[in-house]
This record gives sequence, C-alpha cells and structure tokens, in this order.
Amino acid sequence: MNNSDKIYTLAVAGVQRLIPYKAGKPIEELERELGLTQIIKLASNENPLGPGKKALEAIASALPELALYPDGSGFLLKQALADKYGLDDSQITLGNGSNEILELVARAFLTPEHDAVFSQHAFAVYPIVTQAVGATSVVVPALNYGHDLDAMLLAVTEKTRLVFIANPNNPTGTLLSQSSLAQFINALPDSCVCVLDEAYFEFVNDVEAIDSIAWLNDHPNLLITRTFSKAYGLAGLRIGYGLSSPQMADILNRVRQPFNNNSLALVAALAALSDDEHLQQTISVNTQGMQQLVEGFKDLSLEWLPSAGNFVLVDLKQAGLPIYEALLRKGVIVRPVGVYELPNHLRISIGTKIENQVFLEALTDILADVR
Repeated sequence: MNNSDKIYTLAVAGVQRLIPYKAGKPIEELERELGLTQIIKLASNENPLGPGKKALEAIASALPELALYPDGSGFLLKQALADKYGLDDSQITLGNGSNEILELVARAFLTPEHDAVFSQHAFAVYPIVTQAVGATSVVVPALNYGHDLDAMLLAVTEKTRLVFIANPNNPTGTLLSQSSLAQFINALPDSCVCVLDEAYFEFVNDVEAIDSIAWLNDHPNLLITRTFSKAYGLAGLRIGYGLSSPQMADILNRVRQPFNNNSLALVAALAALSDDEHLQQTISVNTQGMQQLVEGFKDLSLEWLPSAGNFVLVDLKQAGLPIYEALLRKGVIVRPVGVYELPNHLRISIGTKIENQVFLEALTDILADVR
C-alpha cells in the first residue's frame, strides 16, 4: 500500500467498504463521451415538463436576495406543508431532497450495534446510509418484486432500530395496500423506527390508497418522507421533507445541518405546492406516457412490471447492460438496474410523448439486431 492509499485505513469501517451511489448518467457526460447533440434522458425519474410556472416565477423573484442566508427554519414552507396535511409545523423536517432525510434518520438512530431492515430490490440509498454509520443491513427477499411485509416483520429483532419501506417502490414500481401496510406498522415494536419513503406517492392513481399521514398520531416511531424532485419538477434544487411526530422531527433537526435548503429551493417548493394545474398536467402526462410505453412493450413481446410511479421496469429476457449501452449510442439514457439484482431489466422514466417514442423506436431497432 502506498502512502496515498493509507488514508483509506483512517476512515471508519463502514465507509471503507462503501460503494457510492451511482446516479443516472447526465446528458452532459454522454455528450462528452460520444459527441452527440440530440439526447433524451429517461433515467432518473425526473419530471419531463420541468418546474411549473409558479415555481419559476418565485425563483426569479428571489434572485436579488442570493447574498443573504436562507431562512434556516424554512418557516413559510413548513407552515404551508402543515396546512396542506393538517399537521403542526413542529412535525416537519426539511431536507436536501428526501434523500437527506433518509441519511438524517440513519445518523440519529443507527449505531454499529443496530440493524436496519429493508427489502431486496428497494432503493439503493437504504444500504448506503446504513453501512455509512456502521450498522448492519438485513435484506429481506422480495415478494413479486416488492416488499414481503410478513417476512420483513419476522426479520425484526431487538437489534432492529430502523425499517425502510418504499411505497411505491423504486425501481420496481410496486405498491403496498393500505391495509397491509397499516397492519405491518401496528405490529412493529416501539423500539423500531419505520421510515415510509413516499417519494412517488403523487403518481398513485388513488392517493387515498396510501393515506399514511393519519397514522402519525398513533405512531411516534413513524417517519414519512416525500420530495419536490419528482412530481413537482424541482430535482435540481434538492428539496424534500419528512412528516412525523414532533419528537421525531426534533431529533432529526438536531443532526440536520443549518441552511441545508437554499433560498431558491424554499421559495420554489412553496410556490409549487399551490400549483395544482402543473401537478395535474404532470400526472396526466405520466398516465398517458405509461400507457404509451406499455403498448410499445406489448408490440415488442416484452414483459414489464405494473408501476405506480413515474417509471416502468421492463424485462428484456437477456442481459440489460448491452441494451443500455446500445441505447446510449442512439442518444437515449435509461437506467440499468443490475445493482438492484435485476440484471435483465431496465428502468425507464416516463417522458414526453415524443421522448417515449424516440426510446421505443431505438429499442425496437436494437432488439431487431440482437434477436
């Protein structure tokens, strides 16, 4: 080992073994690699419509104040979220994306003596935040590509401090029923915190089907995470939030960094909350786009997983990585999911009608060459 590499031995054990999260390939990176100018990105579950008009106007209005620190408490946004969900603002934690909330809860509750339970094929950040603090990941085999709640409950022991559940799940798009989830949360011991990751809940056809907020009154160990990155089109500003008991929020805010949300993110999210027209347009585009992709997969005799999110997982019945790479050469970025133990699948974000069509035509050409 040379002197430069010795620095790795100084890091805590969990970090030494950690494999960083790999995001979807940026458009700019593909432009540099292949010199392409016409590129569509259907890799990161972003809103193809972008931010709404109200959010953009709020950002423009806030630009002259960039020399000032943002409101570290996020008072106005927390108040608006509290009004929207019928909560007190003491029950809300703001994060740099909901991803930061996942990290905060791991830092606050996990130690090397504790376990975190989550499902196979669930969001890759769960094992990352768990390992980073030296805790043990307990991965429960999936049931029909989704959460096996009965098996997850059996995996909970006296060492279990966190349980992560994504609903809808990323990357598979599976959705748990309200009744099964309520039964699971009711059965958890008070010593275990349940993190209910609802980053995609706005895309569920019947949002009442996952009305989890009512459970907060009875479960101080429940944390619901949501985001402005997906349906609201603000992924580039990195803002999300947690809903919980006041006590849970107090704990998370003790480890939250000051000014973790920038001024533009705060005003854009506040404006986006009131832009129902943009939200409904986003949901409509997603519904139509999902149907467009499903029909395309049918024409190609491919199978897919029914999805409650703004993406769909398609089964290629062959290694997905070569198809992914061939799509890149045609200027189409999607998401390989081998890291989720799904090597024959690709996750496709729902784009505009034109973007979806470009993808389907490119996939058709590629499959014709390999079949």
